[in-house]
Amino acid sequence: MTLPSHGTLLQMGDGEVTEVFTTIAKIKDISGPTLNRGTHDASTQTTDWSESVPGLKKGGQFTFDVNFIPTDTTHDHQTGLIKDFIDGTKRNFRIIWPDAGNTIDQYAAYVINFEPDAPVDGLLTASVTLEITGDPAPQFDVTP
Repeated sequence: MTLPSHGTLLQMGDGEVTEVFTTIAKIKDISGPTLNRGTHDASTQTTDWSESVPGLKKGGQFTFDVNFIPTDTTHDHQTGLIKDFIDGTKRNFRIIWPDAGNTIDQYAAYVINFEPDAPVDGLLTASVTLEITGDPAPQFDVTP
């Protein structure tokens, strides 16, 4: 079965003990997260073939585009993504997938890129990159 991606939500937590999540305004395309792991060369002098072993897992990054609203509380420099970038804030983010169960994946991440774009003939947009930190696996498929 295939699923349409329309309706996917990306939310940011407020960091409180009983965390409240707010949907980031005007989300367009979301890519990632790019979960990956490195490898280490385990080759020895006694074989003609390269051998490797898995290294550390990395949560990687996810990127998304927004129709940028400079005064929106999820975008702005006072409470939003720009403030998180400036302050180096680690925050919980979650993706709510548009499947029948509204599966939720949650990650602790930093905003590492915020790039506005203001074309002469077009919309004010921004591209944002989040870098996941730590182990996201225990927070896969959390209850809202």
